Amino acid sequence: MSSIVQKEERRNVVTTVAMDSVGLCAHFSEKGDWAFDFAFALARRHKSQLNIFYFLRSPYEKYAEPPGRGRKADDQVLIATDRKLREYYDKCLGEYVDVGFKVCEETRHSKELRTCLMQREYELLIIPYLERDITFGNIPIEEFAYRFTAPVVLVGPERPDQYYLNPSAVLLVDRLALPAESWERISLESFHRSATPAS
Repeated sequence: MSSIVQKEERRNVVTTVAMDSVGLCAHFSEKGDWAFDFAFALARRHKSQLNIFYFLRSPYEKYAEPPGRGRKADDQVLIATDRKLREYYDKCLGEYVDVGFKVCEETRHSKELRTCLMQREYELLIIPYLERDITFGNIPIEEFAYRFTAPVVLVGPERPDQYYLNPSAVLLVDRLALPAESWERISLESFHRSATPAS
């Protein structure tokens, strides 16, 4: 009985954590814009810091260029990419200034995102769900979200008001203010099913 009470207490702690920072994995596409709109609305509603991450090598393997020969990007590439990132979103941010931008060189996307989480650069991560059966960081995107430490919301892929939540994000669903019919829980079956070939 005490273990049930303790679990409930832990659940209540998780759902009442202040949402001080929201992270967004940027993608320059329509579905990336859907994810941005959701992350930005959430940050404004909670008066949170919005931190926008962009990977030089896309975490979506389908759209990633082949990895380089172990060389770090030079400063000019980083500066130009940072400028492009800021210019892309600045027009949408208006007067909202509580925003950070980070261009990530790390090709191990999960490691980089975990490091940013440990540094408290976000408490909730928003990722564009570009299409079904796509990989993110070398594994199915649903599996990435399901196994990730922090709350994760996938936005898309068919509509801007379509959301997939990992188990940690489900605990925050009231704070996300999502209509009941707009979101689904990511489960082990969801990515196992997509990985099973049709008979």
